[in-house]
Amino acid sequence: MIQALLLHILAGIAGLWIAVRFVEGVEFSGSPALLLLSGLILGILNAIVKPLLNLITSPIRILTLGLSGFIINLLLVWALDLLFPELQFAGFALLWTTLIVWATTIPLSLLSRGRI
Repeated sequence: MIQALLLHILAGIAGLWIAVRFVEGVEFSGSPALLLLSGLILGILNAIVKPLLNLITSPIRILTLGLSGFIINLLLVWALDLLFPELQFAGFALLWTTLIVWATTIPLSLLSRGRI
């Protein structure tokens, strides 16, 4: 459990850093420590809140063939935007940031399960 939480936090920090660094439209005006804190919060949201939302929305996930899972990820990144005014998304940057965080979470999740 602790290992999975740490990997989610690492994925949140890495995904957010990659998005701020490389995605046009993602602006972060705070300090590097604040960026680490926002990534930490994103990782905690992905580790604790996301499984609960997945459980609650499981009938919808079945009907949408898993597409609602992406919407949940998008909402978690958007919640992070609301929590940290230093983080701003313009245009499709929220979508790209969600995809980057998702893409960094998958390998770390497989690593924690011993599949890599």
